[in-house]
Amino acid sequence: MAILSKITGDAQFPPAKPNLILPLNTLELLSQLLQQTTQGLKTILITEDILATTQRHKFPDLKFTVVISGEFNGLLWGTILKESSDNQSQEKEGTQKYYNPQSNSFTFPFSRENVGNFKFNVGLTFDPEAITLFVYQVLNIIEEDNSNSAIASQIKSKINNLKVNNANLQDEFTWKLLKLLTSNENRDAILEQTSSQKIKEKKSYSQTSNLLSRDDSRVDIYELSVSDSILNNQQYPLVCKPIEQALNQKLEQEILLNQVTTKIRQSLELPEILSTTVEQVQKLIKVDRLLIYQFDCSLSLTNQTNKITTENQRKGTVKYEALASEKTSSVLGLSEGENCFFPPHNSIVKYSKTFVHAIADTEVVYGKFPCLVELMQQHQVKAKLVVSIIVNRQLWGLLIAHHCSIREWQDNEKRFLKEIAEHLAIAIYQAQLYEELQKQKQTLEKQVARRTQDLYDTLQAAESANRTKSEFLATMSHELRTPLTCVIGISSTLLRWSYGNRGAKTIPIQKQRDYLQIIHDSGEHLLELINDILDLSQVEAGKAVLNIGNFSLSKLSYELWQTFREKAEKNEVKLTLEQTINPQLDLFTADQRRVKQILFNLLSNGIKFTPSGGSVILKVIRDKNTAIFQVEDTGIGISEEQKPLLFKKFQQLDSPYNRQQSGTGLGLALTKQLVELHGGIVEVESAVNFGSTFTVKLPAQKLSLKNEELTQKEENSSNILSLQGSVVLIEQEEDIATVICDILTAAGLKVVWIIEGSTAVEQTILLQPVAVIVDMQLPGMDGVEIIQQLRTTNSSENPKILVLTTFDTEIDREYCYTVGADEYLTKPINLEHLLSKMIDLLVVR
Repeated sequence: MAILSKITGDAQFPPAKPNLILPLNTLELLSQLLQQTTQGLKTILITEDILATTQRHKFPDLKFTVVISGEFNGLLWGTILKESSDNQSQEKEGTQKYYNPQSNSFTFPFSRENVGNFKFNVGLTFDPEAITLFVYQVLNIIEEDNSNSAIASQIKSKINNLKVNNANLQDEFTWKLLKLLTSNENRDAILEQTSSQKIKEKKSYSQTSNLLSRDDSRVDIYELSVSDSILNNQQYPLVCKPIEQALNQKLEQEILLNQVTTKIRQSLELPEILSTTVEQVQKLIKVDRLLIYQFDCSLSLTNQTNKITTENQRKGTVKYEALASEKTSSVLGLSEGENCFFPPHNSIVKYSKTFVHAIADTEVVYGKFPCLVELMQQHQVKAKLVVSIIVNRQLWGLLIAHHCSIREWQDNEKRFLKEIAEHLAIAIYQAQLYEELQKQKQTLEKQVARRTQDLYDTLQAAESANRTKSEFLATMSHELRTPLTCVIGISSTLLRWSYGNRGAKTIPIQKQRDYLQIIHDSGEHLLELINDILDLSQVEAGKAVLNIGNFSLSKLSYELWQTFREKAEKNEVKLTLEQTINPQLDLFTADQRRVKQILFNLLSNGIKFTPSGGSVILKVIRDKNTAIFQVEDTGIGISEEQKPLLFKKFQQLDSPYNRQQSGTGLGLALTKQLVELHGGIVEVESAVNFGSTFTVKLPAQKLSLKNEELTQKEENSSNILSLQGSVVLIEQEEDIATVICDILTAAGLKVVWIIEGSTAVEQTILLQPVAVIVDMQLPGMDGVEIIQQLRTTNSSENPKILVLTTFDTEIDREYCYTVGADEYLTKPINLEHLLSKMIDLLVVR
């Protein structure tokens, strides 16, 4: 009693009568709702059942529920309407009014048959002090009667210092309370008011009689009031004004959030979603200006946060805004990059972590930043609330509320704006995904179109190749059968005459020579065809290898001129050789056989397609590192339409003169590929009936690398025979060690393999090898320590040391030499390089 007296003084019990009238079933639903809110938490639950029968008899018309936990506390109480209990008592004559000592129960007014007929004046509070005082009053009553005193003491020890309710649990309860009180089932039964009742309208925060009073102590609670609400000609009760206002605001916020969510689901038009949301939120939270500030580029929350620079940390634009009135100036389109719209780098980092920044007075907060104060004054901003918009873990922009007067931002406003920002982030991310999806769709459509075209082109090429194959087979059939027919036919004639009867006419010698010449020419033609086919197949398969060497350009051109001079005279074509070669530049580096083959094909075609009386000129020019060959003829020429087919395989240009000439159509195709194999180019200039000029430009090839490698290999092969002695290999990798041992053993060296570095120095000193190969990274003792100990040991033999390392920089090489190594070799190991290094170390040159 002493504790309670200190806290409350004298107080009335039960609490003062509120003015919200509810039926018993609704009151019990409210009690269940309180208990459900604390479900899963360590909760103290106190109801009227804690009172003993005698104490219950003192307060028969009182029902109450108290829930106390670390996160949520609440007190609900109700008293029976006096007129309701009086009416029931008149109908229940002979029944004890409140308590029946014989049955030890309350048969009236809480009997089952009458429970639905009673109305209660109901009160509800979440104030920690009011709940504490009420619980103390109940527990003191229990202690006076010595009933449940142990329980009372235990409860008292746990209800000191009650905290304000968790905001999320409070919001959840308020929302459920609103749904409960406004449900179709309860709204008509919540309150039945008589005409004699007087309703005080617009009474939101009036104070009633104190909850518990002794002396002059008071605890103010909100009076539960009712005001008239007409909807569809029906009367609906309301909750207490503060709770009503909170519920209405919460309801409006939930409705707006639901509208935003619905809009996001139904529309992909991001500008429409953002602009509509800004307008609706501005009206709901009643600010002078609400805007969305979008950064030019999103700032990542993870690895890119540290890359924010002074150039990009504040750049952005106000993309959307809503104004309360025309008096408020517009900032739409404001692009800030002038140093002072937002605090510098540290604030950007804060915003990147879903930061909510509430400023009640900008002049006070930004007092140290004159530029910011001036900017806020310029746009009439006295208070502002900033919430970051995080899209896919990146700072996309800011949702900012401006007020033109000082304003203390409420927690529910901060939470609501944060929820709006989160919903907008979903809409933005959804729009980004849709945009990306559209881009991918367009990309896929382009890929499908391109692949369709590729398939069509491939089909066309296949059909063309099939036609070309048929034409080639037909041409090859003709080209092969013609000389073979000559060879077989003439050889049969010679055989038949050689076995003729006595007295038969003999073949003249000249005739025999002519026959043999035909056989010889046909054989050469067949050989030429077969060589062209084989050469072309090798080049296309990538198996053709240039045999680079030095040769004389003048000598090569003269030999070709000598070769074709007889054929040109036979066709009555004049063949001329023109050389413009400095004697000092006569030696050229290339594949002589392939160059000769290129010129052979060009000269052969030039003579073949030049009519009698025409001329063919072979020009050879040396220009620095390039050899230029030109074959000019006064033949039939080539039309522009046929030039693309000129270097195609198995293609012969369609003209009456061409059809008179034999050939497979491989010569020029092979010529082009051989030129390109040298890294050169082939060009053609032609006019119909005036002739053609084929120009080949070949760059000089490099001879030194291959020859030097060949020479080095030959030298190494001879020096390998000189390798003698033992080598210690210190390497932990078995595969590498096995390969090194095999190659060095094959070279004549004896190899001892040591796995660990800890015993390597002692064993090396005992073995006294001519060389030591050591890996720089070893277990136990690394390569550096091993080298240093070997170099400091007084030994008659000073072995050569070859280091194996995974690094190949100038610093690493210098370090290897500094610690005492003679040579180094990088991994992965090239065996030829290994042998070369060992020869350099061990063979005296």
